[in-house]
Amino acid sequence: MKVLHIDSNHDILAEMLEQAGFTNHHDYTSPKEDILKVIDDYDGLIVRSRFPIDALFLKTAKKLKFIGRVGAGLENIDLAVAQELNISCYNAPEGNRNAVGEHALGMLLSLFNHMNRADQQVRKGIWLREENRGLELERKTVGLIGYGNMGKSFARKLSGFDCTVIFHDLKDGIGDENASQVSLSQLQERSDVLSLHTPQTPLTTNMVNTDFITSFHKPFYLINTARGKSVVTADLVQALESGKILGAGLDVLEYEKSSFTSLFENHMPSAFKKLLEMDNVLLSPHVAGWTVESKFKLAQVIANKIIKNHKS
Repeated sequence: MKVLHIDSNHDILAEMLEQAGFTNHHDYTSPKEDILKVIDDYDGLIVRSRFPIDALFLKTAKKLKFIGRVGAGLENIDLAVAQELNISCYNAPEGNRNAVGEHALGMLLSLFNHMNRADQQVRKGIWLREENRGLELERKTVGLIGYGNMGKSFARKLSGFDCTVIFHDLKDGIGDENASQVSLSQLQERSDVLSLHTPQTPLTTNMVNTDFITSFHKPFYLINTARGKSVVTADLVQALESGKILGAGLDVLEYEKSSFTSLFENHMPSAFKKLLEMDNVLLSPHVAGWTVESKFKLAQVIANKIIKNHKS
């Protein structure tokens, strides 16, 4: 079976496929229109997020049997058309869940202890101790929305901090020793921290808006290592200004390109300019799941899934 890799990944992916009898071809630079000219010659496709795999692409790929996306989400693939054409689609949330859990914890601890702000102050010779007095996680309630691979990983990390972890998820009966399942209204009533661990879907797009935020009974901290379009930036800024949200750790942003490779198409939105000026906001460039270890694990997971289901 011939496999086309259109994004670079850890070498272990191609090595494992080759050892299993697959033939690897790599093209990391050709535009989508050129890939379309040759895709009907391939049985498999390996992607990250370079361009969307839409209906036209899938219908042009006459021989395609599988797509492996080396990442957690599949929103850049038209899954309905893929299913209609019997093209199997694989992702690898198992590969970077630990990295995401650690990153979310790091962001939360940094916000609680004003680490970003204090670092910048000390570099300028400003020595403020009382103003940078921190909070402890002990006895706090951390609410998670989404309890799949990423949410469970974060909950495991929190289990040693003597805090209470609760979560809301569309699937029922998935609580475990690390977190208790609650309704959305209960989560909004009890949480001191909200952390998002959801895919990008019509239900989660623009989910964190003014109505959602004001439904929380207490001021809270927000952590988003999931998808940027889940949070309406203008509404977040308004909540930060009012004190309803006490601080935000954002690894993902509403204005990211779908390829996750850069931010703005043309100009910087005014809401984001305000966000940049806030010292209780911590930002990173969509790297929560982007570690040395996860690069290997993501590739390995995808290779194992493909080999298990498609080795002749």
